[in-house]
Amino acid sequence: MANITSTYQRDANRVPITNLGLTATKSITYSASTTGATGATTLFTVTGLVNIRLMAVCSTSLTGSGTIEAGISGATAIAIAQTTGTDIDTGEIWLDATPATNEAYPSGIILNGSDIIQTIATNTLTAGVLKYFCIWSPISSDGNVSAA
Repeated sequence: MANITSTYQRDANRVPITNLGLTATKSITYSASTTGATGATTLFTVTGLVNIRLMAVCSTSLTGSGTIEAGISGATAIAIAQTTGTDIDTGEIWLDATPATNEAYPSGIILNGSDIIQTIATNTLTAGVLKYFCIWSPISSDGNVSAA
């Protein structure tokens, strides 16, 4: 059995909100020479069979001419479509190619042991902060998601 380290979101009374699933989070502060450089970065490690929904909330607008997407190896935009970094601004939710302050939440993606990555595909992101939320539910007995 997997050791699950994620937690349920909670309402104002601290009661778990179980209809969404478990939540794993990861924050990234972008800098051109490190976290904002082109290439893939593992966001979440996945074991077993899981259903996931992925989004990010921007707390500091992204800068630089890079594009960014999220998915898995071989399908790098399966979870969030490629977006120009400068289109992701403070207070916006990023879960598709057009970030906004209010979004319709998409249906889930089934993964079988494929880690969730972000890919900065062209140029670099020079600044900004995204906090990723992976809302997930195990399907197999060894299903688990944890921040990388």
